[in-house]
Amino acid sequence: MIRLQKEQNTMAENVIIIGSGPAGHTAAIYAARAELKPLMFEGFMAGGVAAGGQLTTTTEIENFPGFPEPVSGPELMVKMRDQALKYGTRIKTETVTRTDLSGDVKKVWVDSEMYEAKAVIIATGATAKRLGIPGEDRYWQRGISACAVCDGALPIFRNKPLVVIGGGDTACEEAMYLSKFGDTVHMLVRRDELRASKAMQARVFANKKIKVWWNTNAVEAVGEQFLTGVKYKNNKTGDDGLITASGLFFAIGHTPNTGFLEGQLPTDETGYLMTRNNSTATDIPGVFACGDVKDKVFRQAVTAAGSGCMAALEAERWLGEQE
Repeated sequence: MIRLQKEQNTMAENVIIIGSGPAGHTAAIYAARAELKPLMFEGFMAGGVAAGGQLTTTTEIENFPGFPEPVSGPELMVKMRDQALKYGTRIKTETVTRTDLSGDVKKVWVDSEMYEAKAVIIATGATAKRLGIPGEDRYWQRGISACAVCDGALPIFRNKPLVVIGGGDTACEEAMYLSKFGDTVHMLVRRDELRASKAMQARVFANKKIKVWWNTNAVEAVGEQFLTGVKYKNNKTGDDGLITASGLFFAIGHTPNTGFLEGQLPTDETGYLMTRNNSTATDIPGVFACGDVKDKVFRQAVTAAGSGCMAALEAERWLGEQE
């Protein structure tokens, strides 16, 4: 029995990386350079997003170190992927459908095909929630975004009227950030109060560039080649109209891509994977999480890449300790 288990372990991968955004590719680069021969499942339109994650839907990135000129999200992800491949990462363009993370050997399935690994790094990210209003798909990244910090400073939004949808801390933070660049920031709040903390509310109300629209829903995004306005409706009075705007920012939350784990790892109240303090290690030995799947605060490409580095280094250390 022991001999057969050892034979099985020798066939297992050192590390499998699930996900292919900045966190996943950085983990792959570090793991490959450590000669762990990582196997990555980059996903095939997982969560409705192409391999490479949320950055593949971003037109211009101005805040990733090393690129003094704006770089497109798809271009940046291609460069990261090429670098991971260069150092020996094997990449499968397939989506992991389920896992069994118990035991010394972790099991990962793509439909009916099963793979084994001694360690697993989860870097599946989180998908921004959308409203699904008419015009949303047409003007996505043509005036519509789900990340003010990522896109708010772009020239198309500077000194222009902007709209933020949401009433929580994130929406308030994004409205405050956008007020540095936009002419006016319209916050559409579907209730008659903000869910944000009192301190954050006070900052919003004190900002003369921010106008709060209570009991208001966005019902359509309109424009020509780019977004030019947002149609709204008051859900109490029934009044409707059009807000002229060059930017529409969704701040209604993200959904961590963890469904395939089927509850094997603990999450916080909003579904983000939980790891130990100052670590990417989860409660299951040999399983690590990095990037936006565990980060509901920053959600930036550079912070995701940093945590991917941490995950690979911790996985390498953990594998060394097992030997």
